[in-house]
Amino acid sequence: MLDRRHFLSTTVAGFAASLALRGNLFAQLEKIPPMPDHSLLDKNEDAYWAEIRRQFLIPEDEIYLNNGTVGSSPAPVLRAIFDGYATTEKMDAQDPEDYPIWGYAAWNEFRDPLAEFVGCKRDEIALLRNATEANSYIANGVDMQAGDEVLMTDQEHPGGEHPWNLKAKRYGIVVKRITLPRPVKEAAQVLNLVNDAITPRTRVLFFSHITTFSGVVLPAKDLCALARTKGILSAVDGAHVPGMMRLDLHELGCDMYSSSPHKWLLAPKGSGFLYVRDEVIDRLWNTIATEGWNDPKLRAERFQRIGSSNVPALWGLRASIKLANDVGLDRIERRHRALADYILAEMQKRGAESWTSPDPALRCAIVSVNVPPIQRMELENWMWTAHKIKIRGGDPHKLRLSTPYYLQKKDIDRFLTKFDEYRREKKIA
Repeated sequence: MLDRRHFLSTTVAGFAASLALRGNLFAQLEKIPPMPDHSLLDKNEDAYWAEIRRQFLIPEDEIYLNNGTVGSSPAPVLRAIFDGYATTEKMDAQDPEDYPIWGYAAWNEFRDPLAEFVGCKRDEIALLRNATEANSYIANGVDMQAGDEVLMTDQEHPGGEHPWNLKAKRYGIVVKRITLPRPVKEAAQVLNLVNDAITPRTRVLFFSHITTFSGVVLPAKDLCALARTKGILSAVDGAHVPGMMRLDLHELGCDMYSSSPHKWLLAPKGSGFLYVRDEVIDRLWNTIATEGWNDPKLRAERFQRIGSSNVPALWGLRASIKLANDVGLDRIERRHRALADYILAEMQKRGAESWTSPDPALRCAIVSVNVPPIQRMELENWMWTAHKIKIRGGDPHKLRLSTPYYLQKKDIDRFLTKFDEYRREKKIA
């Protein structure tokens, strides 16, 4: 039988704890200073990026080298999310039929800035939750027959690869994989491998713009052009690109593109998008069906009609785009490349085998190195539990080091110092 006194005490304690958490979070945001003025960048670049670092809730003693998995949303984005909740939860829209459920609306106030940011038309973009969801829409939506082939690389994320594996198991299509060099030294290597693997049964070329495994920036524009000349659909997993480097989808020339802005654009978790070139939209079947699924006038909007979902996340997505534009994407990309070049050079001095491309055009903000005999998970756990440094990699010996623009050079140096310390402790030459 439920003890009333125990129930009341635990309920009150839980409510008090939730209030304390709320107060703590808002108190932290109130302490974060305004964004630094751009003039500081010209006067003192290090001071500018140090001020940018203060926009994040990541503790000062923590070093975060894993934007390749998920980014931390800074204060302007978090504030926008809370503003979104404060507005939508009032339920006071002028139209009595209007409710904050974005699954049945165009939400052009969010699609317009996103479309401009990634270089496409509003009607070619659908607001989803992440690249995995968008990749599933692509794989499920393309008509293919048993024996038809999809061609991909051996460095695809599970969220890109497995939608096609499901289609293969269910419908008998063939998934073909090309093995990328480690590292990819030049774009021609990739183009030749893809061209040689295309057969008369190839219907789709699917590849990551930036691979999750090594961080190589594949020659996406040339690959999409190659696919077009062969009459093949091109579908690109762009989970890492928006916010890391400049993106123009029309210039890229792909037929479909997926992304997860919660990585490098620092958008809220659960905000993603699917781009479908206007000429291809009518060839892609819906995966989720509700009102409007068969209305060609909706164009790409019909893919975002998934039922009620999280509108405040879209407020945060819009704020993340504004933040990137305010800081300047060219500045951000230069910063990404400079930090990555520095950590790559330092790791190579320490004898690491680079799986990052030596061609600067084929790398940006992800460095992948092989460091045998170090066991990746042992190092990862030691770095985090003992020194509050978060890294990621792959077994047995690969490290994947991400360099978001708010990272400080002193943070990289601290990681390198601890890496050296770990090798000494383990007596690794």
